[in-house]
Amino acid sequence: MIFLSFDIEEFDNPLPYTQTLSFEQQMSISKSGTTRILDLLLQKNVKATFFCTANFAMNATDLIDRMVTEGHEVASHGYYHAKFEIKDLKESKDVLEHLTGRTVFGFRMPNMKPVNAMAIIDAGYQYNSSLNPTFLPGKYNNLNKPRRIFYEGALCQVPASVSSLLRIPLFWLSLHNFPLSLYKRMCIGAIKKDGYLNVYFHPWEFADLSAPEVKLPSYIVRNSGNVLINRLGDVIDSFKHKKYLFGTLKECCNLFPKD
Repeated sequence: MIFLSFDIEEFDNPLPYTQTLSFEQQMSISKSGTTRILDLLLQKNVKATFFCTANFAMNATDLIDRMVTEGHEVASHGYYHAKFEIKDLKESKDVLEHLTGRTVFGFRMPNMKPVNAMAIIDAGYQYNSSLNPTFLPGKYNNLNKPRRIFYEGALCQVPASVSSLLRIPLFWLSLHNFPLSLYKRMCIGAIKKDGYLNVYFHPWEFADLSAPEVKLPSYIVRNSGNVLINRLGDVIDSFKHKKYLFGTLKECCNLFPKD
């Protein structure tokens, strides 16, 4: 099973690298990228999970409506992307459920930071996908954590996928920077080892990042925009050719039940 997920947020990630973007600019870039993602998934007839901040969702209700109408899962990415309080777990869930008319089952912490499992359970979620079981200097040190789906109490923990050897992350930066043939081989290796693939991206990666006030490092800008749409489309086509099925992360609780 292939799980594609997208962390849909106000575009505040580049602020350490650039001049400050206005909220309107942040939203414009993220809306553009989200629209391109939805267009691609519709074209390929693929369903995915969208982890949305409440702040984004309240300011892009048309895109939230489209996610629901086209059969995607809407999950929580907190209330704001740049700051977090425990109360945001419940409050963001409430906002998203009000906007979608659907139960929100999953949570992912911004920047895949650790978050208390019991707090997630208390807020009413069934699964958490906030663990990247790899090592990246200054960001993650999770080589001692499980790489496959596991349970922490009643909470289904769904780690991001890493390569079968060395635990190289298969997340957004890998699709930008690895040769496409290598990226696909590494994904297939992860599927064979773990039984599924869980990879994630952001909307702004698929937008036009050429504006002068958006000055990002080359390893982020490389193969972005429409080029990244084409690369992701190629990956989807390869998986479909191999007869892999696509699903939403809320299905994990049923596909990988607690022993």
